Amino acid sequence: MDNVIVAILAVLGGLLIGGIGGYFVRRLISGRRLAAAQLEASGILEAASEQRRALMIEAKEEALSLRSAGESELRERRSELQRMEHRLVNREENLEGRANNLERRERSLPEKEKALEELRAGVEEIRQEQVKRLETISGLSISEEASEKARNILAGAIQRHAADVVSEVTVSTVPLSSDDMKGRLIGREGRNIRAIEKATGVDLIIDDTPEAVTVSCFDPIRREVAKLAISKLLADGRIHPARIEEMVTRAEKDITDTIWKSGEQAVFDAGVRGLHPESIKLLGRLKYRYSYGENVLQHSLEVSHLAGMMASEIGANVKVAKAGGLLHDIGKALSHEIEGPHAEIGGEVAQKYNISPPVRACIQEHHDDVMSSPESFVVSAADAISAARPGSRKDTVENYIKRLEALEEVGRAFDGVEKCYAIQAGREVRIMVQPETIDDVAASKMARDIVKKIEDTLVYPGQIKVTVIRESRTVEYAR
Repeated sequence: MDNVIVAILAVLGGLLIGGIGGYFVRRLISGRRLAAAQLEASGILEAASEQRRALMIEAKEEALSLRSAGESELRERRSELQRMEHRLVNREENLEGRANNLERRERSLPEKEKALEELRAGVEEIRQEQVKRLETISGLSISEEASEKARNILAGAIQRHAADVVSEVTVSTVPLSSDDMKGRLIGREGRNIRAIEKATGVDLIIDDTPEAVTVSCFDPIRREVAKLAISKLLADGRIHPARIEEMVTRAEKDITDTIWKSGEQAVFDAGVRGLHPESIKLLGRLKYRYSYGENVLQHSLEVSHLAGMMASEIGANVKVAKAGGLLHDIGKALSHEIEGPHAEIGGEVAQKYNISPPVRACIQEHHDDVMSSPESFVVSAADAISAARPGSRKDTVENYIKRLEALEEVGRAFDGVEKCYAIQAGREVRIMVQPETIDDVAASKMARDIVKKIEDTLVYPGQIKVTVIRESRTVEYAR
């Protein structure tokens, strides 16, 4: 029993000693770990301090660098501003110098102008003396010599160009083999005549005229297509809507071929080269246009030949004159489709198809009073000659006189009109007004009112120019 107690006590003592020893061992180990941790923390703190010092140094260096760059940029800007200021000062000095020079020149201008006028007067005096001497030697004045030369040139051109008298008239009549064909053209309940009018855009007039029907349309091309299609139908004998459409298509193709060939032939006959194909086609369309019974394509060829002859005589550009004469009425090919004077339309066509500016000027100016080149004058003169030659236009004297009288009556109907004249074959009306009654504003308004009345009351081809003239004269007598 005592041995057991001793053993138990020994065990308890050993446990106590072991617990105390373990406590001290753990404490020793914890102290060592704490010292190691403290040492490690101290190292980390020291490293952080070193990194902080490095970052502070780097930040200071970067700040210094930025400051240096900013100061450098500021110095450059200051230098640039100084240079700009210097340039501005120089410019101001230059401008002041120029202003002073201009002032000096302006002060000297009156003297120079006076000297120039004196020189001009002296030159003009010498020229007048030379002219008088030449007139005395030749026995002719300059105006007489110029008029004589102009008459010779015009007479020579007219004599050299012997054109045919116009014989064709603008009547689109289709002959019939018999009056029975009228019924076949009309068709059952009028279906054939409606088909013809719808396909061609014309009015087919079937009346009591024996063995003939009339085609009516403002467009000469459509009228010619309808005339040719009806002739083909009559020759074929089969007249019904489907056949009508087929014949109209064939007629359109035939007319298109004829237009192209006519344009090419006209260009060849006139000796004009380098025209756009579309302008040649428009020229060919003039084959079916008439003015006062005068074929416009034939008239254009005639003007081209006359203009070329006159240009050769006076030393102008023959090629420009011939091309301008050939194309001067090309606007009439579109005058049924586009509103405006045919000269203006022709100028737009010439610009569209890259026709040279001198030729385009001839087209635009052939009805103007003011022209920009000798070729324009030549083309205008050739146009007047061609239109006025004997047999060129189919118009009776009675109709011509009535048209002029109607134009003059329109002008005389306005208050304040003193005299009224229709000139240039009815293409222009000149009106003299009373200056004490009509002022400048009223004269301008009167011109517009007369134009409006002519458009509303009269039927005329082309365009009519209205000129209102207001002249004031002051007369005094010394007694």
